[in-house]
Amino acid sequence: MANPITEFWIKFFSPREEVHKHWYCPVDNFEFGSNDFYQRIERELAARKVPGLDMARVEFSEGGLLSDKREYLRLKRERLVFDICAAPFGTSYFFSFRFVELPLGIKLFELFIFFLGTMFTFGLLMKMLGIILGFMALLLILGVGMYVMRNSVALGLKDLDAKLLHTPVIGPLYEVFLRRETYYRQDTRLMYLSTVNSITEALVDEVTAAKGIKLVKRYERKPIHGDLYQERTHSVDRRDEPPLIEAA
Repeated sequence: MANPITEFWIKFFSPREEVHKHWYCPVDNFEFGSNDFYQRIERELAARKVPGLDMARVEFSEGGLLSDKREYLRLKRERLVFDICAAPFGTSYFFSFRFVELPLGIKLFELFIFFLGTMFTFGLLMKMLGIILGFMALLLILGVGMYVMRNSVALGLKDLDAKLLHTPVIGPLYEVFLRRETYYRQDTRLMYLSTVNSITEALVDEVTAAKGIKLVKRYERKPIHGDLYQERTHSVDRRDEPPLIEAA
């Protein structure tokens, strides 16, 4: 049996994305513009002014390095990401939706670069102020930096909070040791998850219904936040398995 401490350090220094939720919706004899679908989602989210949300188009390879690439819409807030795809498959079409949690970890090469940067800064301070004063100045810089990071939101630096979360090396350390976890952060995180999920589902229904296709709801699902907060609902979903399709 592996040592839990060893497993933690392996995971921390070899971070990998974790897919918490994946649903897809195949539709036969259907055509629709992928870009149009992505734009509809972007417009809906822009209208709702979801705070701290980054929207981007990313390309993933269909197979190996030399294979064609497929464009996805990526929505990111903190470390919580949605990768959404709408694409043809022969004469059919599919909508794909993944809820991914980006890893909380540090890559070894990033740690090495951070260490070199710290040593360079200390060397520069030592050259300017001497060994003792240079070391004290370094501690002062670290102390002020930690105070600002600890109180970034209280100081009105929300943009700094978002940037720190995505900064190599500093981001994981900031989130683990300095960033306060509050009820408000938990609530807004759940709002983000449910908002993106509900908008995407509604738009899938809308664009298929416009072509005379009705997706029959039959299947039970877990909430989009899965095991993050250990909650369950009793709603139904047609996406955990291929949906039945009826003519309107």
